[in-house]
Amino acid sequence: MRKLYRIGLAAIAAGLVMVPQAANATPGTGVTAKVLAEYTTGNTHFINREITIAPGGSTGWHYHEGNLYGVVIQGTLSHFNSRCKSDGVYRTGKQIVEPAGRKNVHIGKNLGKTPVILNVTYVLPVGAEPAVDVPEAPRCDAR
Repeated sequence: MRKLYRIGLAAIAAGLVMVPQAANATPGTGVTAKVLAEYTTGNTHFINREITIAPGGSTGWHYHEGNLYGVVIQGTLSHFNSRCKSDGVYRTGKQIVEPAGRKNVHIGKNLGKTPVILNVTYVLPVGAEPAVDVPEAPRCDAR
């Protein structure tokens, strides 16, 4: 996984593009994202983003069509799976990997008092969005 992460970052560094962009997951709240770099090679599209989640904010329920590799730059990210169970608490300096696919629906939340800042690299099929929104998990209050 680390090798893929490094390959993705190296590929992105070769083709920097600066474009601000809103986060792409509903019903996300308090989330902003800034594209730091994008690069396409063959059938793979790499996107590197800085994502900020305000205190009390969340990404909304979603999944990715490609793998996601991230590092927490600031704060603590609380991560929940589609069964509303905590599947990770990621503090500053910790890495997070979100595998691709519809079976990997999840939500990230900032349950702390300071903004969570993530540096995230998406490794996607060409034409795929960074995130695919899904309805909220039934009877779920992921806290």
